Amino acid sequence: MTISQISLTLTHTQSCFIVYSTFLASSMQVRSVDVKEALRLQKENNFVILDVRPEAEFKEAHPEGAINVQLYRLIKEWTLWDIARRTAFLFFGILSGTEENPEFLEIVQSKLDKDAKIIVACQSGGTMRPSQNLPEGQQSRSLIAAYLLVLNGYANVFHLEGGLYTWFKEGLPTVAEE
Repeated sequence: MTISQISLTLTHTQSCFIVYSTFLASSMQVRSVDVKEALRLQKENNFVILDVRPEAEFKEAHPEGAINVQLYRLIKEWTLWDIARRTAFLFFGILSGTEENPEFLEIVQSKLDKDAKIIVACQSGGTMRPSQNLPEGQQSRSLIAAYLLVLNGYANVFHLEGGLYTWFKEGLPTVAEE
């Protein structure tokens, strides 16, 4: 199954985040963990950190043992539609436009079994916890990815609260690639 086959597409994430967060919270299939708990789970219980950031960010720094499957990718094609999208990004000063990665689930399935213990991470982490300003929580790439994984049969999905920003800030083990 590809991302585009899911009725709630990633291109509508802002409006659909309420559905994502409600589904994740009500199903109790995704639990948020802080960075120190994530490190402990990774070391003691063989959890895999699935980093959904762009490949370039992953290569700069990531937790030891993490794997990278980007949820969004740079626009690759040069169809008339893609040229129009690139132009729209440029209008807003964005030089490198991105799009949902249609191979996200396919790549994850090639790397991780459905019963794998997964901690999904992105830069900011987002939150499922409501606040006064954000009654539905704060969306993030990792929460969207967690939603897609659960929807596609992954049973042990966790979410990194505070994201990799907090991981790096806490000085937890990281590696970089050239």
